[in-house]
Amino acid sequence: MPARTNASRGKTTTGQNDKARKAVSRKWTIGGYLIQRLSGLGVHHVFGIPGDYVLGFYKMLEDSPLELVGTTTELAAGYAADAYARIRGLGVVCVTYGVGGFSVANAIACAYAEKSPVVLISGAPGLRERTPHVLLHHTVGGVDTQRQVFERLTIATCVLEDPLTAFREIDRVLAACVRHKRPVYIELPRDRVHAAGLYPHCPSQEEPQSDPQALAEALEESAQLIRKSKKPIILAGVEIHRFGLQDQLLKLAEKNNIPMAATLLGKSVIRENHPLYVGVYEAGMGRAEVTRFVEDCDCLLLLGAFLNDVDTGTLSHRLDDRLIIHATSEQVRIRHHHYHGITLGDFLDGLSRLDLVHPARTLPTPRDPIYAPWEARPGAAITVRRLFQKINSILDNHMVVIADIGDALFGSMDLTIHQKTEFISPAFYTTMGFSVPAAIGVQCADARLRPIVLVGDGAFQMTGMELSTAVRRGFNPIVIVLNNRGYGTERFLQDGRFNDIHNWLYHRLPDVLGAGWGFEVHTETDLEKAMQAALGNRDTFSLLNVHLGLRDTSPALQRLAERIARHIRPHDDRSA
Repeated sequence: MPARTNASRGKTTTGQNDKARKAVSRKWTIGGYLIQRLSGLGVHHVFGIPGDYVLGFYKMLEDSPLELVGTTTELAAGYAADAYARIRGLGVVCVTYGVGGFSVANAIACAYAEKSPVVLISGAPGLRERTPHVLLHHTVGGVDTQRQVFERLTIATCVLEDPLTAFREIDRVLAACVRHKRPVYIELPRDRVHAAGLYPHCPSQEEPQSDPQALAEALEESAQLIRKSKKPIILAGVEIHRFGLQDQLLKLAEKNNIPMAATLLGKSVIRENHPLYVGVYEAGMGRAEVTRFVEDCDCLLLLGAFLNDVDTGTLSHRLDDRLIIHATSEQVRIRHHHYHGITLGDFLDGLSRLDLVHPARTLPTPRDPIYAPWEARPGAAITVRRLFQKINSILDNHMVVIADIGDALFGSMDLTIHQKTEFISPAFYTTMGFSVPAAIGVQCADARLRPIVLVGDGAFQMTGMELSTAVRRGFNPIVIVLNNRGYGTERFLQDGRFNDIHNWLYHRLPDVLGAGWGFEVHTETDLEKAMQAALGNRDTFSLLNVHLGLRDTSPALQRLAERIARHIRPHDDRSA
């Protein structure tokens, strides 16, 4: 796996270009300096679609070491950059102004919600063409409208109008992206792409430092709480992924014999066949044995997690604040005591150095059939449960599971991921259409990984034609379309004809694209044959059109739908 960015310490572990540390002379242009900084941060690919306001910068990108990856839509480019960032540590999407920027906005919102470090570069009208009382195409209101929108969707923004400040602004915004693991926005007017810097400039990036006294006190209080406990457990979240802290987490758990669970957003934070791994915790929506084990603890190390209604099974969790050590990149909270100025990496390092050893505990044994050996039953119609049992049986060290929302996500909750950070999903923001474009980003980020894409038919109809990009680049994802002819999750929340969609012949898309293999799956025997053929097809994509019953769904999705439906369906007011 490529080295990841370790922003908890404010520096990159991807071999940051030494040239980026040296003084940059006036020969650098604004566009050239931006490319040089991105390359120094380990970026190899830029996703997007060209447009007139960004063509000059696109030509500069084409002539640079960075590789342009053209997608079918700006939204798909944003999803691809997000997935790329989750694997490599930083992703970049580059689009034109207005129609391009606003099209990618939902993907940037997803990256912000899920702490994915994506750099959005947008072209813009040149300064010289901005005259009073003359409207420019792609603009909405004033020329600063787009920047104002992205100020609410990113952690930092800049407009590179002034060669005097442009290099410093690039440094500031990129540092914020790496440090906070959230997207940033860079606007580049087209007549400033080739503007030269006005003075020599040396890239700068401050390294966050923990307050030593706050860190020492937080570690002391944590140690007291852990040592006093008899049933401690670690619950790991998304920031362990984003800050590349998996090894520190494992060191803490293995040294002290502390069991580990993961939130849904933190799934695959470690290899899931590890002897200390319990499973995904989702409170009332998750596996009952995992929920009981986590909630029965007398000390919970909640590390890198931000509790939300998805991770907590629509807020059905029963976690006692008096027993929680909650550490994120933003603060450390121990019971009701708050500590600031502590990096998550330093806190984990400090904990792992302490002697907190506990006796071995018996972990809950999975009882779900998904873990049983697979054997096709001749003539049996395929079901959601049996589909995921088959998927679980084929996973290996070189596969990454990319799950869209709905049963694609909830059915895969208990799949066993064999390596760290090899499960990718918009699990909190829950945007439809993420998975197929994300497969492009994943295979650009690491060609050794083969994506298993799980996507509902409704989500596939949004962005599934991004398989065209897979064909252009010779990628070989295995795309499994869960075809129940509509929006299955919504059917359980509020049934109606508005949840039905047109039934595509998904397995015939290779005929349209001129490449790829397609399979139609109705039975378990169909699935067995199709999966074996897809695994053997290393040259292009494979698409399995898996026909499922309209009401067939995973137990996890049924539990979720029942809870959410209470907030949607009208109350039966019998008092009238």
